[in-house]
Amino acid sequence: MTKTLPSLNALKAFEAVARHRSMTLAADELFVTHGAVSRHIKSLEETLGVLLVNRKARSTEPTLEGLRLAEGLASAFSLMQASVERVRPGPLTLSCSSSIMMGWIIPRIGQFHERHPHIELQFNMNFDRIDFVRDKIGLAIRSSIIEPPEDAVIRELGGEAIGPVCSPEYLAQVQLSQPKDLEAAMLLSTRTRPQAWRDWQTVAEETDLVLEPRSSFDHFYLLIQAAACGLGVATVPQMLVLDQLASGRLVAPFGFRPGPRRLVLWIAPHVAGRPDALALERWLIEEMHARPDN
Repeated sequence: MTKTLPSLNALKAFEAVARHRSMTLAADELFVTHGAVSRHIKSLEETLGVLLVNRKARSTEPTLEGLRLAEGLASAFSLMQASVERVRPGPLTLSCSSSIMMGWIIPRIGQFHERHPHIELQFNMNFDRIDFVRDKIGLAIRSSIIEPPEDAVIRELGGEAIGPVCSPEYLAQVQLSQPKDLEAAMLLSTRTRPQAWRDWQTVAEETDLVLEPRSSFDHFYLLIQAAACGLGVATVPQMLVLDQLASGRLVAPFGFRPGPRRLVLWIAPHVAGRPDALALERWLIEEMHARPDN
């Protein structure tokens, strides 16, 4: 005889609590009250006859039994969502960092729409780890240093060249004729890649230089704008400044060198065979391989 399962709503509430380590955050995600989540957890514990969470003042920590249940539920809900997506596919969502979106995707995505006017695309600005099903993402452009989801289909997009850039006016002002001149320049950096200058020194074989960034920005696109406005020199991926270099807003006094990172494309397994996903995959690979820094 089939055993009766606990309430699906109670299982969903518990999985969210275990993932967030918070009943408040779980309630926000599920659009219910804190009290409703608490009642679901209590009901589930009574049904199963085990304690699932340790309630603390500032957090809710799963017990060992709770962790086991949460792990199985996360897999089960992901499988359910993936099964639904296969039957009822929604618009294709591409995830990438906001800097890649602004500096590379947006200037080129019109070409894709001209070639595939029937494909609806949505975008997710994120540069870290993802869950394809939970985050509703079909494809993601990521740095090779970020761990992909276990079920991801992975395609190589090529290398990443890096180098110092600044405005023509700043270059004339500080006279950057050799890498050593950078020691006296205003060096800019980004919090998303604080080691960028060290990476460049290594690949440019300029490790003896003492280069200390004096101003930092949250994202590459802000860093690039600061450099274009003459605030200093920034080390950036070449692919993010192709248009600024072409227009003359930025110059690269020492050129670009192959950096330590590569770009990869993660593809969700449940969209890998869809015509729209295949079209986007082919276009991204073509455009990435046509980059001058690849």
